[in-house]
Formats: sequence, structure tokens, C-alpha cells
Amino acid sequence: MLDRPTITSPKLDTPLRRGPHKPHLLSVEDAKAMPVATMAELFKDHINPGQFHFMKLLGFHKVKVERAEGMYYFDQNGRKILDFFGGFGSLAFGHNHPRIVEARQRFQDEKRHEIAIAFLSQYAAALAKNLAVCAPGDLDMVFLGSSGSEVMEAAIKVAERASGRRNCKIVHAENSFHGKTKGVLSITDSPLYKGEFRLVDNTVKVPFGDLEALTRAVESDPDIGVVVLETVQGGAGIIEAPAEYWQGVRALCDRHKVLWVADEVQCGYGRTGRLFAFEHYGVVPDVTALAKSFGGGKAAIGAMIARREVYMKAYGTSKTAMIHAHATFGGIGEACVTAIEALNTLYDEDLIGNSEVVGAYLKDRLVALEEKYPSIIKEVRGRGLMIGLEFHDFSRTLPLALRPMVAMLDDKLKGSLSGFIGALLLRDYDILVAFTEYNRNVIRLEPPLVCTEENVDTFCDALDDLLSRGIVSIVRDFVKSQMG
Repeated sequence: MLDRPTITSPKLDTPLRRGPHKPHLLSVEDAKAMPVATMAELFKDHINPGQFHFMKLLGFHKVKVERAEGMYYFDQNGRKILDFFGGFGSLAFGHNHPRIVEARQRFQDEKRHEIAIAFLSQYAAALAKNLAVCAPGDLDMVFLGSSGSEVMEAAIKVAERASGRRNCKIVHAENSFHGKTKGVLSITDSPLYKGEFRLVDNTVKVPFGDLEALTRAVESDPDIGVVVLETVQGGAGIIEAPAEYWQGVRALCDRHKVLWVADEVQCGYGRTGRLFAFEHYGVVPDVTALAKSFGGGKAAIGAMIARREVYMKAYGTSKTAMIHAHATFGGIGEACVTAIEALNTLYDEDLIGNSEVVGAYLKDRLVALEEKYPSIIKEVRGRGLMIGLEFHDFSRTLPLALRPMVAMLDDKLKGSLSGFIGALLLRDYDILVAFTEYNRNVIRLEPPLVCTEENVDTFCDALDDLLSRGIVSIVRDFVKSQMG
């Protein structure tokens, strides 16, 4: 018979037995005190052993973050790590911004409600109103979710339903990334992520930034009803398209009554120096989506924002209203309060303006390094605090005599140099950077929007010092790091 824990009856001295024995569970304090070696073993045993392999190559597996504040992580040894990664754009406010932390604490102390499925939520209503006020044009109908993938799913669903096409097809771009849930994975251009999953097949792929190719696709297929594009392609290596392209996209969609969905999950929320990246080009999409920093770095929340006309076509009747209503945790109280405070903070502290100014300073300094190390740095691109730093293929960085022999291995070695540099920046300079999904030669820089010119100087001075070692020394130093 299964042993059960004893519960003493208030009326009797005899114990009652109810429920199973509590298994040996780790407590919050156990987790807080966990050594790095134990963290590594549990990650390999219960989360993702393959991912651990790559973390180990980069030296990331040695870091236990004890706390984080502003632009910095602090590890188990008290080391300050400057964060130029920014959680793929999730930390616009830095770590634990005091205003946002205080708003969340106040919400908890007052025992406010979290889940309001049966009732209206004042927090969700206020957040939706704020988004409608901030969004340009007539983007004013809001769906709240918990992640970028979820709100992009909502975006393509509302657009597909409102398109008027019975057999609606969706155009997406080469090297796109829109999420890993099955709907948006169908328009994510990654064989790796798609694996062998059975995905929706009503999709059409065109080159990013090629208006002629997009025009040919739309004009040759009347079933195309939706165009989905990242305004800046993050996973592709921080790739932009010119203003003429976006103005052409808007005109083409208007001409053929096709709906344009702008994915701003990573590039939006002030990161490029505007609240939405598409604002740089004087155009407004029919549907857009925000996530990442939308939760102030403290809450998992995203938003789909659609033009009222589009939303009402899709869900505007009593029969259709619940087809894609909020999920259980869509618009949860504390997440909405966090997002309300974050959006106010974004404007009160002029973090959008700071992104534009400090981002321009960062780009200027990196361009100077590109000129200093032309055989190593291929290109600097991006705007605001969303910058891609692309390195040459490995053979191109070597002396001329060695290039022909190594060139045959360039494809296999792709990403190695960016990996070496990222690993050594962390080991030797206490700086964290990120990488990209498709072009592995690119280091992705998305520091918090609270970044200062002093932080930029720290990063660029470190990169300058590292590159001055030369490729042979960089490779040797990385190999040594793997032996330590």
C-alpha cells in the first residue's frame, strides 16, 4: 500500500492520511545556492544536452548569475559582465529597472487580481488603450499574449481571416524568423527549426527587400492575401531594406487588397530609434506585433495590434468574436501592470531617443574598427541599438598564402571566428554578445536602451584590443580556453 503523509484531525488525536508522499523536491533556496557544476548536470540531464555543448564551447557554462542590474550581470565570483546581448532585444530597460520592479511589487502588496477570464481587466484595458495611443495610423485593436510566437500567430490568423480569400496564401521572406510554434514556423525560413514537422503549406517565399519579386508573386497569384515581413531581419544578421521597398510594399498591398503584417517582435519597441521600425519609412502596416522588451524585462507578454477594419472583418460578430480570444494567461494582471509601467518609462526616460543617439555612436565606433581591421570585419550594419557586426569568412582573414587551402573549409568554419571572439570577449573582457541564426559570421549587438556612450567605449575598446592580437593569436587563445 502507498504510504501517505499524516494529517492530524483537529477533533481527534488519530492522524488522517491523504494524498501521496511529497517527493524530494528542490526548494527556492536550494536553487539559489546551487553550485555551477550541479547546474550543468541538471541542464544536461533534464533540459538540453546538445545546447549545453555549444554553451561549453563559448565558456558560458561557467557563469552562474547571482544578480543583475542595469547593464550588468554579476556572477558567482562577483564579476560584472557588461550585457551587449540584451536577451535578443528583451532588455530595453536593462536588468531590474527600479520603476518597473516597484510597480510589480506594489501590485503584489495590494493583492491585485491576476487572471480575469470571467471579468473585465482594468489592466489589460489600460494597456490596450496605451498601445492604441502610441501606435501610428489606425492600429488600435489589441490582442495580448505571452510570447512573440503567440502574438505573431494571432497576427497571421487575423490577417488571413480578414483577407477575403477562400484559399488564402501567405508570402514571407527568405531568411525570415517569426517563431517556432507550428503556424509561424511555416513562415520561418529555417530547415533546422522546421525539422520534419508537418506544417501549413499555404505559403510563398520571396527574397527579402526585392520589390520586383514580391510584385511578381502577388500579381501572378490571386490567392495571396497576406504578406508577412520582419521590418529588420534579426536572425538573418540584422538586414534592412530601403525606404523605397517599404513604400512599395504598402502601395502593392493597397493596390491588390493584400494585408501587410509587420513583425516588430525584435526590432520594435524603440530599439531602432523609433517605437516601431517601420516608422522610419513613413508607412503603416495593417497588423503588427510586439514582444521581447514589451514586458519590461520582467514579464512574458506580447501584443498584436491590428487596424480596426481588419480586426472587425475577422472577429467582429458575436459568432466570430471567440475564434481567437485571449488565452488563459493573455492579459494576466501583473504582466499588464509591468507593460504599462514599462511603456511610460520608455517615454519618460526618452529611451527611444537614447537608442537613436547612442546607437549612432556605437555604429560610428564600429565602422572605425572596420576601417582599422578590413581583413577581419566585413560589414557593420543596422540602426539604433540593433547592430550586426559581420566578419569575413575564415580564409579571408589569413595571410594570402594560406587562403586557397582554407577557403575550401569556409562553409564548415562559418561562425567559428564570431564564436572565438564572443567567447574571448566574455573570458577576457567580461562582455556578453549574441549571435544570429542564419549568417553565423555575424555578432548581434542588442544592448539595453539604457546603454551609455561610456558602455559603448568599454565594448569597442575591448573589441579593438582583442582584434589587435591578430587571427592566429585569437585562435590560439580560444583553444587554450577550451583546455582550461
